[in-house]
Amino acid sequence: MAKKTKKNASGSTGTPATTALTAAGTAFTVRSYDHDPAAPSYGEEAAQALGMDPGRVFKTLVASVDDRLTVAIVPVSASLDLKALAAAVGGKRATMADPAAAERTTGYVRGGISPLGQRKRLPTALDASADDHETVCVSAGRRGLEVELSPKDLASLTDAVVAPIARFDTP
Repeated sequence: MAKKTKKNASGSTGTPATTALTAAGTAFTVRSYDHDPAAPSYGEEAAQALGMDPGRVFKTLVASVDDRLTVAIVPVSASLDLKALAAAVGGKRATMADPAAAERTTGYVRGGISPLGQRKRLPTALDASADDHETVCVSAGRRGLEVELSPKDLASLTDAVVAPIARFDTP
């Protein structure tokens, strides 16, 4: 069951991501749901639980581009095109990062990695399809917690390159 909650009067909802949004004065909505640990896909679970189009719910992936950790933000309905990510950030070769390195560097756990409020700011790319929507959802830094904000604010707060980095597989 999805729950829609706004930030409280102090602006705190308890994660570094929401703290960063509040500090920046960015308009956002916190959306929470009951996370199922047995769910096969964190992102698809979020979209379904929130009753949102999977094209509006974005997952945060950490890749290694030329041995430098890089964040990729793509719709949960798509997969990451590693070649496109490398090109978008001026690299030659990209691979998925080791999950432990991603967790250690961002300060978040897998399935709850937010592109906002990370322990160490990483180069970031946001899929261009985000611009097709007035708002998108990304992890708020905890499984079962998302933040909804404008793609423009997301790109600005993360210093993201906006580029076509997602691969939309057709059945």
